Amino acid sequence: MHISLSPEIIFYLGKFPITNTLLTCWAVMIILIIIVFLVSKKIQLIPRGLQNVTEIIIENILNLIQNITNDKKQTEKFFPLVATIFIFVLSANWLGIFPGIGTIGFKENETFIPLFRSVYSDLNMTIALALISVFACQFFGIIACGFLKYTGKFINLKNPIAFFVGILELISEISKLISFSFRLFGNVFAGEVLLVVMAFLIPFVIPLPFMALELFVGFVQALVFAMLTLVFLKMATTVHEEH
Repeated sequence: MHISLSPEIIFYLGKFPITNTLLTCWAVMIILIIIVFLVSKKIQLIPRGLQNVTEIIIENILNLIQNITNDKKQTEKFFPLVATIFIFVLSANWLGIFPGIGTIGFKENETFIPLFRSVYSDLNMTIALALISVFACQFFGIIACGFLKYTGKFINLKNPIAFFVGILELISEISKLISFSFRLFGNVFAGEVLLVVMAFLIPFVIPLPFMALELFVGFVQALVFAMLTLVFLKMATTVHEEH
């Protein structure tokens, strides 16, 4: 049994290392692109099959965002990013427990190297997603409030208290990166380790309940990440309306 905190490098493209988590990430992207292609190829007025499932998912996400923002314009602005984060993280989490992920690979120096590994068991991946989320908040905040008003939230020289509050706001924004990254990474990596240990100790039947649990945890983590992003977007675009 081999458990590695960092992703394993499978090969190099020039000097760029291609890890097993990156390969899984590409697999998720390809699967989602294929699904979108199949759905958009034959769109029907009365949806059936895959189109019906897709529309149900999109409609529920849209309604959830609308219930939180209570603003149609904000819903339309935030929907592409929030929905993409939720669908991608959910797909990556669920693919991470698919048979073959973490079990198909090769040996190198007597160490087993899995060809594919759960995407967000890699801290680099969670940090990248967190950066997208946090920078999106800053972007929408600047667009909604204006550059000077928005940056005034962090740099305020009117008085010592306002300056101190601005520093706290800046620290809060930085802490979002840490919170986002380690929450998702910790849950996914812990789930991966749990499944590996259970499969090693008691294979076949016993790991099944834990796999069902990981399906639920994967859904919750995707929902939490997407909803936190939405809440932070809402806060960033309305924080100055009170002043």
